[in-house]
Formats: sequence, C-alpha cells, structure tokens
Amino acid sequence: MTHDVHNEKMCNVRRTLGSVGRKGIVVTPEVIGIDLGGTAIKLGRFTADGTCRKSLTVATPQPATPEAVIAAMVDAIALLDPENQTIAIGVGTPGPPDAAGRIAKLAINLPGWCDVPLADALEAKTGKPTVVANDANCAGWGEAWLGAGRYFQNLILLTLGTGVGGAIILNGKLFVGHYGAAGELGLITFNPDGPACNSGNQGSLEQYVSITAIRRRTGKDPAELGSLAKAGDPQALAFWQEYGRDLGIGLTSLIYVLTPEAIVIGGGVSASAEFFLPAAKREIEKRVLRTSRVGIQLLAAELGNSAGMLGAAKLAWQKVNL
Repeated sequence: MTHDVHNEKMCNVRRTLGSVGRKGIVVTPEVIGIDLGGTAIKLGRFTADGTCRKSLTVATPQPATPEAVIAAMVDAIALLDPENQTIAIGVGTPGPPDAAGRIAKLAINLPGWCDVPLADALEAKTGKPTVVANDANCAGWGEAWLGAGRYFQNLILLTLGTGVGGAIILNGKLFVGHYGAAGELGLITFNPDGPACNSGNQGSLEQYVSITAIRRRTGKDPAELGSLAKAGDPQALAFWQEYGRDLGIGLTSLIYVLTPEAIVIGGGVSASAEFFLPAAKREIEKRVLRTSRVGIQLLAAELGNSAGMLGAAKLAWQKVNL
C-alpha cells in the first residue's frame, strides 16, 4: 500500500466516525482488537471507552504459517463483524514489530514468521486501517488504559507466562524504542551463569520467573503451587518466598533505570501474586535507594486474558484518531 492510498483510507475512516445508519440511528464506532497467540487467536469489538461489544476465540492454525494465520484472522473478523461496521484493527503478536507498527519482525512460537507485512495483508483483505504491536505491549497498554495502571502516567508491566514479556509506559505513552523492539524486560540478565535463553542471553530473568522456569525448578505448575500455598503447604509457601525474592531482584534493575510510579504484574503466574508480591516488595525496599522508589506501587494486573485485546484496540483507536 502506498503512502497516498493509506492516507486516503484514513480520511475515509474519519468521515465514518459517528456515521448515521440506514434507519437514521447514529452508529457508535467500534474497532477490533486481536491477541495472536501460539494456540489461540482472541478477538474483540471495542468502543472508544473500552467497552467490549462482542468477543471471539479461534484456534491458531497448526502449523501457524503467516498465510494460514492471516486467513484465520480474516475469517474470524468476518464472524465478529458480519456487517463490516468496525473502522480499524489492532493486532498484538508474540514478538516485536517494526517501529511503524506495520511488520511482524519476529513472532516467537510461530514458524516462518520473519518480516511478515501483517498490517498490509489485513488492510488489503478487510479494507480497515491496521496497526501491529508486541503482545506484551498491548497487555501493558490495556492495563494502563482501564486496568491496574490506569491511575499512573509512568509504569511498567511484566507478563509472567510461558515466557516473560514487558511493556513500558512513559508520560502516558507506550515506549517502543527507535526500532520498535523496546520493552523486552524478561530478557535482562539475572544470573550470567544461569540457564540458556532462547534470546541468546544466559541466565535472563525469564529463566527464573516464567512458568517454564517454575516447572523446571519444582516439577509443578504455578496453579498447583498456588493451590498448595492456599492450603498452607510449607514447601509451596517457601517456594513463593524464593520466587518473590528473585522477581524483586530483577525488578530492582528496572526500577533504577525507569523509576516508575507502578509495576503491574500480569500473566498466568500473577494468580498467585498474594504469595510472592510481599517478598518482591521487601527485596525492592532493601536494594533500591529511597529516592528511586518514592511512592512506587507493586500491583497485580486486573484485566486477565482480555488485556491484550483491549490494548490492541486502544492502539487501533489511536491510529484512526491521529
């Protein structure tokens, strides 16, 4: 798509905002937010205030080649929006896009994803302006918009899942860096002699606080360890204390660099936040100078699995409101 054609499409979208339907009823504009994962694609239709009017989850094709995934997205969009009334699309992918939000540079756990022109492909097939972002950035943006981070202008989010993703919000804006790949907070070095990381690093924070790391360390899933802790199991409680200490040490480096007002902890492991956040807070208080942590809040995420869709929708709204 050329620059001129893209601008013309954006102008047409702006003229559509607040349009009047066939029966004289004002149509409330909506966008589509998509969270692309290795096993599932979650989609939702959102109004400008973040209300989800309809949602849908479909299986990610296997193998998840770019062609198969794009086709599945287009089919799902048609089911979600059969009357073709939505005005833009935001997509969160499991890897960094380019700085312009057009190309999926890499998608972890999706074979063959390298420099995929995802925004162009969806625009060509749907006619809707599209923006692409990292899925953790989308989750962070969702929490900053309507979740645990909504009261703060400067915050970071860590998603503690199969891996560890991150998002940085500075002065109320999503920070993605010069080339669009900033915010890989789980890949910072935690222990230089630790386990190898898929990123090429060794001993990254991800290797100590992800679901994969928990399984490796304990032989159990986080949900089981959480249930055991609720029942008062001393070994599970001791593990979560150690886990919180490790997380707090990792967060120390991030706090010194970014001095956020809040840190939001999301992802599947956050379901057990009550057992490890106090230990993480103690570690931060011990290791971080008071001047770098004034008023800092350490919070569990609030939006669950909808954060990625919501954040992608927010980015779509920003695109059509430029």
